[in-house]
Amino acid sequence: MPHIKFRGIKKEIIIDNSKEIIDTLTSIIGCERSWFTLEHIDTEYIFDGNIVPGITFAEIFWFERDKETKDKVAEFLTTFLMKLNNKNDTTVIFFPLTGENYYDNGVHF
Repeated sequence: MPHIKFRGIKKEIIIDNSKEIIDTLTSIIGCERSWFTLEHIDTEYIFDGNIVPGITFAEIFWFERDKETKDKVAEFLTTFLMKLNNKNDTTVIFFPLTGENYYDNGVHF
């Protein structure tokens, strides 16, 4: 873990850059590469009856980290995704998990 879900960006961009994303986040967070899962969610934004361009999102589900770590992760992902996607609107959202609510193979942390 962390589990990161991307939307509002092409899947190929995430695939092509997944190694750099994990390498950088591993050094910021200080965890093993094998703990990461990256997921792409195909998204269409709808407004007033039309499909419209939307924001790029990175949603991070993880056990809580300190503010400094969150700031560094958010800064990296925002800058990196904006550069890759040629968009200015990028949002990073953290979803803190607790061990009592996280089960891996039927056992909670």
